[in-house]
Amino acid sequence: MFERPRSGERAVLVHLNINGAKPDGQQAEFNELVCSAGAYPVATLSTSRKAPDARFLVGSGKVAEIEAAVRESHAEVVLVDHELSPAQERNLEKILQCRVLDRVGVILDIFAQRASSFEGKLQVELAQLSHLSTRLVRGWTHLERQKGGIGLRGPGEKQLETDRRLLSERIKTINRRLDRVEKRRGLSRKSRNRAELPLIALVGYTNAGKSTLFNALTGADVGAADRLFQTLDPTLRRLDLGGQCRAVVADTVGFIRDLPHDLVAAFRATLEETRNATLLAHVVDTSDPNRRQKMQEVDTVLREIGGEEIPRLVIYNKIDKLPSSDGRVLARADRREAAESDEMMDELAVPDASRASPRIDRDASGMPVRVWLSAREPGGLELLRQALVERVGPTVVRRKLRLPLSAGRLRARLFELGTVLHESADTNGEILLDVEISKIELERLCRSEGLESRYIAA
Repeated sequence: MFERPRSGERAVLVHLNINGAKPDGQQAEFNELVCSAGAYPVATLSTSRKAPDARFLVGSGKVAEIEAAVRESHAEVVLVDHELSPAQERNLEKILQCRVLDRVGVILDIFAQRASSFEGKLQVELAQLSHLSTRLVRGWTHLERQKGGIGLRGPGEKQLETDRRLLSERIKTINRRLDRVEKRRGLSRKSRNRAELPLIALVGYTNAGKSTLFNALTGADVGAADRLFQTLDPTLRRLDLGGQCRAVVADTVGFIRDLPHDLVAAFRATLEETRNATLLAHVVDTSDPNRRQKMQEVDTVLREIGGEEIPRLVIYNKIDKLPSSDGRVLARADRREAAESDEMMDELAVPDASRASPRIDRDASGMPVRVWLSAREPGGLELLRQALVERVGPTVVRRKLRLPLSAGRLRARLFELGTVLHESADTNGEILLDVEISKIELERLCRSEGLESRYIAA
């Protein structure tokens, strides 16, 4: 058995099409994944089969081609755009004499590079260990068995058994730590619920522009770049939508086709924010010709985490990147002028720039269901704010209170909360307060301070 290299950046890419079921854009997406992982493709091979080969996934003839490509290009790793079984991975490594990774391994490597928070690192390590537990191979020729001293000689424990035991113990430790993190998130969630702040979760396929949109809406400085899985750790910011509507917006990890189940399980605490959202804002890259398939992949992951029943607003982002029918990208004024007389676009059709402009699409009842915008252009952001206000509703109410002089403690509490807009007194000596307060806070004060309904005027 060969000694595995500690690093491998020169990569041979292998694309496999099983029974003609390869989605459009799959090869380009895998190439982008490889580049995001920091590898440098030196050769690319493609093949088709009616069914995967049990030993190598691909046929023996294609294995010989891959071996020749590895030797000629001095590649250090072979990356396969398909899930490999542990046996297939070991068989390929034995013949190719270099490390072999499947699509899941590439995604896990990207997550390991991107994780920055304590929680994110734990989640990625858990996913990697869960994936590795089925792929332990003996990459050395020593330590076949452990041996003790006098009276302890014998077969002992195999090295692989020791590795599996240590992996199992480490996985249990990480799960305990993540459980504590999840409890802390639960406390934060309870605080938001007490304040009656709706949670709007930005979800979508990776690289759809969620973080750019999040920064534009909230003024945050979350890292945003044109690459896959730029954002891993969830970020929450309070958003003032104007008037009497406030909310919390969460920027979540992007989804992707064939997202590893180990990764979904490891990120359960992060995905809890999605599962408990008041509204899901599904961000779609409108300029992507494969957006329909990617929207379906997002729906699949949402069903897997139990979020399919949450109300949804679809945000068609990057309309500024839509090419016109002759291949040009139109200026903003040209797009607006060309779209004035056009009918509404079907959300599953692939449009061009001559048919796209910032706007809100509504259902039969007048409720916003789709918003077309560019996160880099302010006009669309104002429309999005308007749509969010209509979907989540006002969270703050404005009321006039007439308090007796004996309600001094209640008056002090209202000032402490910063809800009093204006104060005056009437001829009877009663206190007149104009307040702006959340519905749930007003109800709580009514109970705790004995505020009777006759003191409240609309």
